[in-house]
This record gives sequence, structure tokens and C-alpha cells, in this order.
Amino acid sequence: MKKILTAKKLFKSYGDLQVLKNINIEIEDNEIVAIVGPSGAGKTTLLQILGTLDRPDNKKESSLTIDQINITNLSDKDLASFRNKNMGFIFQFHELLPEFTALENVCLPTWIGNKSTKNTKNNAMELLKRLGVDNRASHKPTELSGGEQQRVAVARALVNNPKIVFADEPSGNLDSKNANQLHDLFFELRKERGFSFVIVTHNEGLAKRADRTISLKDGLVI
Repeated sequence: MKKILTAKKLFKSYGDLQVLKNINIEIEDNEIVAIVGPSGAGKTTLLQILGTLDRPDNKKESSLTIDQINITNLSDKDLASFRNKNMGFIFQFHELLPEFTALENVCLPTWIGNKSTKNTKNNAMELLKRLGVDNRASHKPTELSGGEQQRVAVARALVNNPKIVFADEPSGNLDSKNANQLHDLFFELRKERGFSFVIVTHNEGLAKRADRTISLKDGLVI
């Protein structure tokens, strides 16, 4: 099986606080992996580093390879471009921009990547339809329910057809019904489009459904 992500010897400190300690992880293509562990274990920090939203400590032996590209030494500009083209992100609080409609929020990553506006809107509408919220495309986030907002956020994460999607407690702000529907969507989308997912979660049901779980405690994989 092809490895979509390989992390070797990752460390992360904030001042004297060492949050991650010698992390080694591999994620396979088309795999759903759950990162679990107690609060303060370093799960979100790890997710942000794997997703290139933060950088690990600068150590010669550390490396992070995504889709066969060693991104450790990329400049901030090149890293931002790589992230936009190859990764999607879903957060606990949807992080939709309130001044834009659902459709415009979904289109934002493609606009940042300077892609065709017409093709972007068509693809975004297809995603909103697939996620069951195409009838809400012209509504702004304040006019959407929590479940609808999170589905729009999922569409935004997928609009650039990323190689890998990173999700931080994606169902943590949803009731059990909407949470289960969102989890079902992840597995359906993996089957339909071949995405890999790396998901930080406290939801035991989602963790059990994942292909594999990575357990963190005190900054270590256990």
C-alpha cells in the first residue's frame, strides 16, 4: 500500500514545555486514522504539524513527507501552495466566514489557488449536493443549522480534491445524530473519492470505525 504521509522523529516544544517527543507515523493512501488520547496529550499539536499548519522543532533527523514530497524544508510560500493543493481541513467549529454564502465559503480554497471560477462553482455545487445541502448554497452561515454548517465545512475541505484530509474533533460540536451522519460521510467519501483522513477525536464510536487508531499520551505514541 502506498504511503501518503510519513513522519519521522518529530518533536515540538513551546519554551520549556515539550509537547511532542520523537513521533513516528505513517498514513497509507485511502486510510482513515483516528488520533486518540487524553486532553493535553498533544493530539491537536500533532495534527497541526502533520497538516503543515505548524512546524516541528528544527532537528536534523526530523522529516515529514506527504505524497512523496519532503516538505520539511519548503519555504512558507511554497508550503502554503502545497497545502492548498493537497490538503483539506475540518475543525470542530466550522470556521466558515460569516460574510460569505455557503457556496462562496466552499469556493474559497480554489479562489486562493487561482482556479477557474466557473469550474470551481460547478464542483462546489456538486459537493454541496453530495452532502445534502445544495438547497442552502445561497445562505450565510448564521442561517444554517450546526449540522449544515459542518457539512459546508466538509465540502470546503474537499473542493480542491486533496490527497489527505485533517480533521480536529469534527463532530465535537454536533448532537449524536448529526455526528453519526458526519462520520458516515467520511467513510462514504473515502470509498467514492479515495481520500485519506487523519482525525483527532474523543468520539469512541468514530475511533472504533477507523481503520487504525494512534494513541497519544504525554506527547508519545503508545
